Amino acid sequence: MHSLQFTAEASSNGMVERDFTVGEIPGVLWSPASGADRAPLVLMGHGGGTHKKWPAMTGRAHRLVTGSGCHVAVIDAPGHGDRPRTSHDEQEIAALYRARAAGEPEGPIVVRYNAHLAERAVPEWQATLDALQELPEIGTEGPVGYYGLNMGTAIGVPLTAADPRITAAVFGLHWPDALAETAQQITVPIEFHLQWDDEHIPRQSGLALFDAFASTQKTLHANAGRHKEMPRFEADSAARFFARHLGRDVMSPA
Repeated sequence: MHSLQFTAEASSNGMVERDFTVGEIPGVLWSPASGADRAPLVLMGHGGGTHKKWPAMTGRAHRLVTGSGCHVAVIDAPGHGDRPRTSHDEQEIAALYRARAAGEPEGPIVVRYNAHLAERAVPEWQATLDALQELPEIGTEGPVGYYGLNMGTAIGVPLTAADPRITAAVFGLHWPDALAETAQQITVPIEFHLQWDDEHIPRQSGLALFDAFASTQKTLHANAGRHKEMPRFEADSAARFFARHLGRDVMSPA
């Protein structure tokens, strides 16, 4: 088991940003700038081809930290950000670019590659959560959520199914092919995001994944627009979702 090592720290706009490593896994932890009280933790998964500090990640983290009082942690997925690519990563990325250049469907390649990444990433996330819970400002008793779209959903669905510490999750923008069976094991509250005019993920595919979750508390957010046109206000909705389901009434460290 690897401990968490902080490597850099900065503060702005009411939020403290701390880079860390857990073994070979690089990550970032955003926290409220004021107070040392314990707060809920949201694990956040980035999309394919991006990284832990992609603008969408920092923007969503700011909403969660300042709007819901949560800690937010992101790690680079295998083959992304500060992590080296394997030969398998290179082959799958090349196949994706060939399909895109030829105007062929990208879905089959993305689904296959994301499933492979999830097999590698789920144990890394669990090791990271173990290390984060050793921090006094997080602890082992506080609530934990997960927030991830696109590839973040491909990794987050099996992670949420495997780890009972995660008690609420926001998913969306992914095909059901490799995830529907696992989604049937998930019963925690879910918020699910869908783009009605998604050029990559057919509407019925997104609806099928939403339907697969066994959660009795699940909400579908469908917006007009293409794959990358999800309204920014959905990040605010996610912050309200986590404030509602994780709560902010948590104990201060002893």
